[in-house]
Amino acid sequence: PPPAMALSPPPALRLPAEPAGRAVQVRGSAELSARPDRARVSLRLSSRKEEAGAARSSVSRRLHYIAHSARQRGVPEENMTITEDFSRVENTYQMEAEVSIIFNDFKKMQNVCNLLIEKLGTSVTVSPPHFYHTPEAIETLRRQVCVAAVGNTRQKAQEVCRLFGQSLGKPLFIKEEETKEWGGHIDSYPPDSPDPLTLQERIQSATAYASSRVFAVFEIKRRENRRSKLL
Repeated sequence: PPPAMALSPPPALRLPAEPAGRAVQVRGSAELSARPDRARVSLRLSSRKEEAGAARSSVSRRLHYIAHSARQRGVPEENMTITEDFSRVENTYQMEAEVSIIFNDFKKMQNVCNLLIEKLGTSVTVSPPHFYHTPEAIETLRRQVCVAAVGNTRQKAQEVCRLFGQSLGKPLFIKEEETKEWGGHIDSYPPDSPDPLTLQERIQSATAYASSRVFAVFEIKRRENRRSKLL
């Protein structure tokens, strides 16, 4: 896997200053992962005929069927991109087209691809899906791992206080000291390889990971005098 990338930690979260008193200082960390939330599939079509109209018509019919099938299964129009290329090859006309479809539902992706392979056969070439994360998914992962690290740090402080018969108070200082991210990329894999990756292996290879390390200072609650409590 590619080396982990250290990110610049945000400035410390400083809470209102408290008078010097009893406090516990602890460090905690967390590591989380996020599976890809998008997949892009490319479908390639081509036709080579002696007449230009016949070449265009052959590809056009299949393009219409692909777009119609995807829309019927809930793929929005904006998630489909079609590019076409028309050329003259010797004494024939060649029409080529590529349809790129973005899915956020991987089961739906499998259903659409299986249908198109079944109905169009060898007249369409379906590329292996390319899995990736949207910026929103990565930002959510960063936020969640930071919150998890803070939670683990607080839990550690609570356990330390409990060990000595004390009660944990409010946080006085919290700082995210280090964050790292890795994964989230899949190396190019030749489609004609004798041992291609399975769908689950591709998803696993594209899974993103993040870790966070936090330093925090918590107040230790002062124990009330039992006599003053009774008064």
